[in-house]
Amino acid sequence: MTTRRTRPAPRPPQGTPAPAELARQARAVLADAVRIARWAADGAGPGTAPLAAGALEAAAAAMELSPAQVRAGWDRARLAGLIELHGDTARPGWRLRAWNRDDSAVLRGWVALFDAWSLVHPSPEGIEATAVAEAVEAVPQVLSLLQLSAGPVPVPALLDLLGQRVAELHEERCEVPYGPQAPPAPATETSADLNTLLLDWALEGLAAVGALTLGTGHATLTPLGNWAVWVKLEQICVAAQSPAGNIEQSAADMLLGCARLTPGPARAEYRAWLAARPVGSAVAELLAVARGEDALLRGLAFEALRVVGAPAEPVVRSVVSEAPLRPYALLWLAEYEGADPDDAQDVLSREEATWLWVDTAAAVADHGETGLLVRHLDSAVQGTVPALLDEVRAVGHPRTVQVLVALAAAHPDPALAKAVRRAAFQVHTGGA
Repeated sequence: MTTRRTRPAPRPPQGTPAPAELARQARAVLADAVRIARWAADGAGPGTAPLAAGALEAAAAAMELSPAQVRAGWDRARLAGLIELHGDTARPGWRLRAWNRDDSAVLRGWVALFDAWSLVHPSPEGIEATAVAEAVEAVPQVLSLLQLSAGPVPVPALLDLLGQRVAELHEERCEVPYGPQAPPAPATETSADLNTLLLDWALEGLAAVGALTLGTGHATLTPLGNWAVWVKLEQICVAAQSPAGNIEQSAADMLLGCARLTPGPARAEYRAWLAARPVGSAVAELLAVARGEDALLRGLAFEALRVVGAPAEPVVRSVVSEAPLRPYALLWLAEYEGADPDDAQDVLSREEATWLWVDTAAAVADHGETGLLVRHLDSAVQGTVPALLDEVRAVGHPRTVQVLVALAAAHPDPALAKAVRRAAFQVHTGGA
């Protein structure tokens, strides 16, 4: 056994309000979102999504808000986990049900909105997506300066930091050129203007979610923003001091480092790794790993995406059409929408459940112990081994042969092992 040295619970910076006060401020920021979520879930239009045809005007009239305010509140409600969509039907999320009694749920909902600030506030038109992504990636350094300054910071200082970080990102991603090259062009007034525009957008987006306030020529973190940045910096410090040290790793190496951790410590590692990266690029990196050949990393990538929560929902929904990811995405969405994890399997068709069984068996065969592969038989939806083998052969998973061969080698029952080997041979040769 290994022992971890425990680290005393960190204390927030002096002057940080108590959790109850922070939760009160978060409730104030999300007040319109809560009103709209309650109206959509169980108010005057129960079960109706406010953005559905004909419902937007009704919601605006019922709550005396403009249609634009309803749209903005609806987006915030979804990103904060206050509302869940099941097709065209809106249902209250668990955070909405706990909103008045659970300060922790409120703060988690607000942090989910804070993480998704770039989705709440659309980027300026006419700017390349790469430039926007670089600005989003540079924002954590801007927030760190604001947090360390513990007061107003002049916008020129923030602009200088943003420009430096963007330049570093350019240098980190630079490819080695081949052949004669023209000397690099110096920084131009155009690039400075672009950074100014992007900084203004970022500051306005962070102000829109209640993370900071804007004055004449300066910006200041709100108590909520100051607390959130401190939490994320603390997560990074904890990860850096942990035996795994996953904070600097790629997504694949981080997931492998967490593979043998129990669920609680693994989630802590996921949170720390995510806290050190812009949510959009982190989600993209996790999905890139999920699309790879390692079935263990595929499952772990979706476990890490569960920690991301609402900001990952649109991207996860977009991969439902990809066959290797579909079962994982459907389970993720079912749990995100409030299903009990034990019941979430019901959303899978028989074929999807069989595909997932083979994929999980491949992960066990590659990384697990022999006994785990044998016990994995019990998790199949088919009632008998012959039925399982018939459906496994039909499902077309690329690892079917390897899984069946490993299972035959591991199983102590000679007759069953022989049947499994025969099935593996038939899949390999294309026989019936």
